[in-house]
Amino acid sequence: MPSPVDNLTDALLGPILAADPAGPRITYYDDASGERIELSASTLMNWAAKTANMVVDEFSLDPGAKVAVLLPAHWQSVAVLLGVWWAGCEVVLSPDSDTELAFVTEDRLVDVTDVPEVAALSLDAFGKGLSDLPIGVADYATSIRVHGDQFRSAGAGSALEGRSVAETIRAATVTSTARELTSVDRVLSSQSWGSAQELIDGLLAVFAAGASLVQVAHPDAEATARRVGTEKITKQF
Repeated sequence: MPSPVDNLTDALLGPILAADPAGPRITYYDDASGERIELSASTLMNWAAKTANMVVDEFSLDPGAKVAVLLPAHWQSVAVLLGVWWAGCEVVLSPDSDTELAFVTEDRLVDVTDVPEVAALSLDAFGKGLSDLPIGVADYATSIRVHGDQFRSAGAGSALEGRSVAETIRAATVTSTARELTSVDRVLSSQSWGSAQELIDGLLAVFAAGASLVQVAHPDAEATARRVGTEKITKQF
């Protein structure tokens, strides 16, 4: 088995799984649709394993391959990111000529026309897939179902936009330390994950501290105020 520093997913979730596998790790709200879903570390790892198996078995990627993740701050995006890292691949947030696979929402298919392999996500709360996708584009919601929920990492190259696993962990730890995050914190955020630094600050720093994230899309002020109490929020970004 690789050491934690060899794989970002193991490094982030390994300690959490050892300490609290069943507790809420990410709670996702969309105040426009009324959606709410909560996932434990164990459930996240199951999703990550399915995604990693998809990356390796369906798209035949090797560790070190570049994978573009063009997704919003959403619980399914967490599953994709963790799966890509578990497969040993590097996440990039905009595709380049070396990008081998892209995970995108349907509206961003135009941004990945030159990427050899593409998987599109509906982000539907009930797992509904996408219809009428272009030929050669995989529907994540449909494809992910056939992949196993166990995975053994084969190592990794860079983790995020050229940063190594160790460098990414250090950057996340800098943020978590600056914000005085601990494993007992419940963090409320509506921040974007559109850049590497935003992703580090808004997601990875929370997991690096062993904390729990409540991520809100289209936040409503009144709902947010109530949520501080109902979700036992200790920190807000």
